Amino acid sequence: MVSSRSRMPGTSRHGASRDGGRGRRGAPRLAALAAAGLLATVVPSAQAGAAAPVPRVDLTVLVVDDGGSAVEAITAELEGSGVPYRTIDLNDPGRPVITAGFLSEASDSATGRPRARYQGVVLPHEAAFGPDSAEQAALAAYERTYGIPQVDAYTWAHPGVGLDYTSDGGWSGVLDGATAHVTPAGQAGPFRDLRGPLTFEDNDPNVSESYGYAGRPRAGYTSYLDMAAADGGRMSLVGEYAHDGRRELVVTFAYNRHQRQFRALARGIVEWLTQGVHLGRSRNYLSVHVDDVFAPDARWDTVRNCTPGDLDCPGGDGGAGENPVRMTAADAAYAAAWQKSSGFLLDLVYNGGQGEQWKAEHGGTDPLAARLIADRAQYRWINHTYTHPFLGCVQDSSTVPWTCAKTGTGATAWVSRAEISAQIRDNLGWAHGKGLPVDRTELVTGEHSGLKTLPQQPADNPNLAGALADNGVKWVGSDNSREPAQRPVGTGSGAARTVPRHPMNVYYNVGTAAEMTDEYNWIYTSRADGGSGLCEDNPSSTCLPAPLDTATGYHAHIVPQEARTALSHVLGNDPRPHYVHQSNLAEERLLYPVLDTVLADYRALFADNTPLVNPRQKDVGTELSRRAAWERALDAGQVTAYRVGTTVTVKAPSGVAVPVTVPEGTRKQLLLGTAAFGTAYAGTRSDWTTPELLQNAVTLRLPTT
Repeated sequence: MVSSRSRMPGTSRHGASRDGGRGRRGAPRLAALAAAGLLATVVPSAQAGAAAPVPRVDLTVLVVDDGGSAVEAITAELEGSGVPYRTIDLNDPGRPVITAGFLSEASDSATGRPRARYQGVVLPHEAAFGPDSAEQAALAAYERTYGIPQVDAYTWAHPGVGLDYTSDGGWSGVLDGATAHVTPAGQAGPFRDLRGPLTFEDNDPNVSESYGYAGRPRAGYTSYLDMAAADGGRMSLVGEYAHDGRRELVVTFAYNRHQRQFRALARGIVEWLTQGVHLGRSRNYLSVHVDDVFAPDARWDTVRNCTPGDLDCPGGDGGAGENPVRMTAADAAYAAAWQKSSGFLLDLVYNGGQGEQWKAEHGGTDPLAARLIADRAQYRWINHTYTHPFLGCVQDSSTVPWTCAKTGTGATAWVSRAEISAQIRDNLGWAHGKGLPVDRTELVTGEHSGLKTLPQQPADNPNLAGALADNGVKWVGSDNSREPAQRPVGTGSGAARTVPRHPMNVYYNVGTAAEMTDEYNWIYTSRADGGSGLCEDNPSSTCLPAPLDTATGYHAHIVPQEARTALSHVLGNDPRPHYVHQSNLAEERLLYPVLDTVLADYRALFADNTPLVNPRQKDVGTELSRRAAWERALDAGQVTAYRVGTTVTVKAPSGVAVPVTVPEGTRKQLLLGTAAFGTAYAGTRSDWTTPELLQNAVTLRLPTT
């Protein structure tokens, strides 16, 4: 269990030395990145007057890091959404010293204007350099002069941050399971994507997961997240403290990057920090691929503790074995009705040849196929090859586990390009004959085969890339648990690219909750408790303290755990699809309780202006490719971005799309005139964008009111 509890903020909590202050998107490598206030022009207070030049504010964030989990969490949010930042590591004795010259310059050589190098500052707490230090004074002066906001990542309730002490009608303690509320000011401001109630996680009653200080606001403090006091008043956990010509976002509870309460607030923290104008964009994504549609799936044997038919089960031949799990027409009708009632669209990853084989073996009829084909327009469809063969090396099943067969010369024997191509082509032709709306550029091979499969097959089948090209495949599904990064399959600019998919822990080889729990127990209990001991052997795994009750374990333990995991991906700006199998829609229909929990929890957290985004596979592939190109440009220092008044300018290498988030009402400069910019999401406008015809930069005009 990961806990975010820490000792009282303000004490030294240094982490390991990182990079001497540069960060992976450090300012020395980042050309000149820039931003500033939300809807008003920022004028340096020292130059207030009619002739004072409007400053240039670079669209990058300064992160001062003490090694604590709170700063790490905010940094992860900046990183994940594509916001440029520079890290100053307080644990590094060689780090830069914070001075006026480090933070700004009086006259920028490119524009002749005063220049603020950072649009926002993240500190571990309000006095990270020491309350009376020269560095703290330089930072405060910079923030006053240029109107730069500061986030205090984790501090305690006291007058120095605009709150009464907790002893004056406040509270401090463990927040696990507590419910806080986004205030009207928060919903009208940076947290307008949230519905209101926010419950702190309590995943383990034996572990304190989050500690906090709730204080009563003083003058100058606007609460954004609060909780009820015993006397009927309100105590704040997050709020804005305006004082001394500066603004601080004050957070008085501990957290880490994975906890739901932070993930829900993360977007709003960045919006407040950047005053609604920043590079990068964020969405809450959820797609679910249902593999093996039309094919039967082998069933777990609760006595032998393996899956007859699978190659890793003695005597297995790779088939479905006896008594396989397969959807019925009633299951298909239920799936269509569930989609309509839930407002969520499934991707059916189909094997047409498996359906034809089933029909031939069952009197020439297949009610399941008839029902799904009749409802074809209600789903998205993805090619999963015609009969679901293994498309990597030729498998030698004479041993357990299997190995790659060898040719007469001792080389690895591979499935041929012709066979791979036929599997793709025949399944696509079958779909067209049935009127299924399938996109030929998308493919998921059976078991992600053809792609490298460790330990037996450490490289892709060399025949795979050519077969993908033969059939116009651009996006091929991969297993995120093995390969979380997108990569090309083959060489050249036209090579297909992987789309990593998250496996859900609802197993392919079960039809009932009891079967699911039995297999789960086998994997996640110790040998002493009758399990496989795999959880003991894998350092990244944790064993259950005792086996789950097969009558109640699925709904009481597995469903909430899997829903939490899936929702964490949704709240992490992660577009990667999740994948399950048709067996999970059959018999006891095990998938639905998980998805129902995810959808209910999400809709309780987020307002209607922040809907779930349900992208198809090719759109996920495009998103990941754009992100990779953007990160490369940032790391190479090839991006320049800044704001001057109500004008935002961004320059990036040719062909690199730029992610930008701005307020409603922003317009993009065209060659002649302007046009509305971006799409609405979470109360902002955002998009990937490139310069218009005959332009070498993206220019955006912010609203003036």
